Amino acid sequence: MGEVETNGSVQVVVVSAKDKIIYSFFKRVLDVLSSFCALIILSPIFILLAVLVKLDSSGPAFFGHRRLGKDGRIIKVYKFRTMVQNAEEALKRLTPEEKREFQENFKLEYDPRVTKLGSFLRKSSLDELPQLLNILIGNMTVVGPRPIVEKELDKYGIYKYKLLTVKPGLTGNWQANGRSDTTYEERVKLDMDYIDNRSFLLDMKIIFKTFGAVVKKEGAR
Repeated sequence: MGEVETNGSVQVVVVSAKDKIIYSFFKRVLDVLSSFCALIILSPIFILLAVLVKLDSSGPAFFGHRRLGKDGRIIKVYKFRTMVQNAEEALKRLTPEEKREFQENFKLEYDPRVTKLGSFLRKSSLDELPQLLNILIGNMTVVGPRPIVEKELDKYGIYKYKLLTVKPGLTGNWQANGRSDTTYEERVKLDMDYIDNRSFLLDMKIIFKTFGAVVKKEGAR
């Protein structure tokens, strides 16, 4: 999207205001249409998964997690619950090694808080289906940087303000290119590459690559 100018050895993508408006408008139209249709088509699966989550462990079927949205606004990102109740309390019982891993990556490879069904939902990415509601509401988009918690923002260093210029996405460069097999630094680079080069063509490419990654369970944990 836009023209490429070369400044010495650095290439800069120049996007006109008109291109930005057109892209943003049609991206939102596609977000609304795709999320609305998906919610209707997948409603039987939603009901089934909600029942299974309730049967698997005590607690609500859905979970709203506080994340950073566009312009730094706090949004609730919806998911099927994959952890035991009072998961925050369980953090206090982690081993020193697990606490260190969590502080570094904001996730655990083997998380003792995750339920049996929750592990399946995460590996299959079915736990993220309720984010279609976020997309319909308008605080998320189909393709964009992954939504992060406030404490993660410092991990983005000089890029943290750029991250907040766009909506977080249901999928994105990170999900399509390795997911949990990447380091945090690689995640940041993937998010920044997307923001710098986002276009309809790149969005379609990421969506198709995400389907492939989910089917093959690449980087799934």
